[in-house]
Amino acid sequence: MCGRTACTLAPDEVSRACSYRSRGGRRRQPRWRDGDEDKYRPSYNKSPQSMSPVLLSQRHFDETAPVDECVLASMRWGLVPSWFKEKDPSMMRYSTTNCRSENILEKKSYKDPLVKGQRCVILADGFYEWKRQDKGKQPFFIYFPQTLEKTEDQDDPTTSARNKENSETTCPPVEASPDLTEGEEAAGEWTGWKLLTMAGLFDCWTPPGGGEPLYTYSVITVNASPKLENIHHRMPAILDGEEEVRRWLDFGDVKSLDALKLLQSKDILTFHPVSSLVNNSRNNSPECLQPVDLNSKKEPKPSASSNMMKSWLTSSAAAKRKEPNTCESKEEQECKAKRKSTGGLQQWLQGANKKQRTHRR
Repeated sequence: MCGRTACTLAPDEVSRACSYRSRGGRRRQPRWRDGDEDKYRPSYNKSPQSMSPVLLSQRHFDETAPVDECVLASMRWGLVPSWFKEKDPSMMRYSTTNCRSENILEKKSYKDPLVKGQRCVILADGFYEWKRQDKGKQPFFIYFPQTLEKTEDQDDPTTSARNKENSETTCPPVEASPDLTEGEEAAGEWTGWKLLTMAGLFDCWTPPGGGEPLYTYSVITVNASPKLENIHHRMPAILDGEEEVRRWLDFGDVKSLDALKLLQSKDILTFHPVSSLVNNSRNNSPECLQPVDLNSKKEPKPSASSNMMKSWLTSSAAAKRKEPNTCESKEEQECKAKRKSTGGLQQWLQGANKKQRTHRR
């Protein structure tokens, strides 16, 4: 299953991280749907009912849009069927946080969106899963392996803050555009955290008495891969690479039954144990992601992933970063300034030891 995620990138960074090549070979950067950029809040600990960044075809909103044009939207986690009759979505008596791939065609809540082509990709730094043990449950953070180029000052933690300051020079943000020019393409190439791309279904519910439509989604799950089955028997359906993402979102040319073939258990993720701090969804800090030592008497065999994460979390750049959840209690002006800041995991990648990441078991 998948009941908790993290997505720490700012809105503009999410857009850059989702850049893709059109059918003509041009790199494109998806725009945020009008108003949705302000609804999204970066978080180290996202739970159901929160708003998350979702990638989908622009044709759901504009039938005249190019067939391969994508758009970013903020959607609430937990699918509310369009036919739901109650005035309050919280009155639903069953959970739609996850949707089992093998049951999609058996349940109306999921079959209807699938038949309508309402397929989407849920974006996240990674997701949390809990392993049952004799003494409770141990949480793990699970994500795509990251590959980075080695730099000259990779072993000097004092360069962390300077790297952060220079990040706009080495990889400056570019304005979202349907098509980037050749020069913009090179400048806008995303070198930060590789976002996890999870297959999902979405629906649009409108209150019976009228009001603003509510877009919601469900994460599709499959049997766990060999690497993850010791943690939990289920995992999100992962779309690996631009081509799989393109086919899943292309509801015009790729029919539902063919799209379902993409929902396979893929043994391509890496992970590390984290603190039980993440158990409480109100906790929203970098410590939620920090690798922990499961054996206090013995130093664990660290992976490149956990080494880099520890380096980032102890760096001055990370320490100075304000927490994403402060947006909910401060004025909108401060919120907007916050959303423009570099995402937590990207800071880690830019400011910590930049080594090639491979998971070791």
